[in-house]
Amino acid sequence: MSGKTVWDPLRKKEVALTPEEGVRQWFIRLLNTSAMVPMHMMMSEASLMFGNKKYRADILVYGRDARPIAIVECKRPETGIGQEVLDQAIRYNMVLDVRYIMITNGRHTYIGERKPDGSGYSFIDRLPAFEEMNR
Repeated sequence: MSGKTVWDPLRKKEVALTPEEGVRQWFIRLLNTSAMVPMHMMMSEASLMFGNKKYRADILVYGRDARPIAIVECKRPETGIGQEVLDQAIRYNMVLDVRYIMITNGRHTYIGERKPDGSGYSFIDRLPAFEEMNR
């Protein structure tokens, strides 16, 4: 692998340090240190199928029951976070049905929590702790 690399603790290997990968690694550390998500309860570059198309979720957080509870979509820092990025995360969620959708470019982070009645998501202004995500 030429160029700079970074250790991905979830994939357990060196990966190319692209701008998006830098954001992904920062958010993995944030989830682990601030939200207390154990490393073994996360997966990066998780494959999923929507219809007959294959996609990759940047980060999935799994609950104690081994089902996904949060999806994180990471973008490079200069990428704006607009409707297209939100639509991408929502598309992934149609397969996963998670409680939390997180979108970040390292500069701006948006976190949506599924409404109790299941009618959509409300944006929240904090990163929920792993214990809260599991409720």
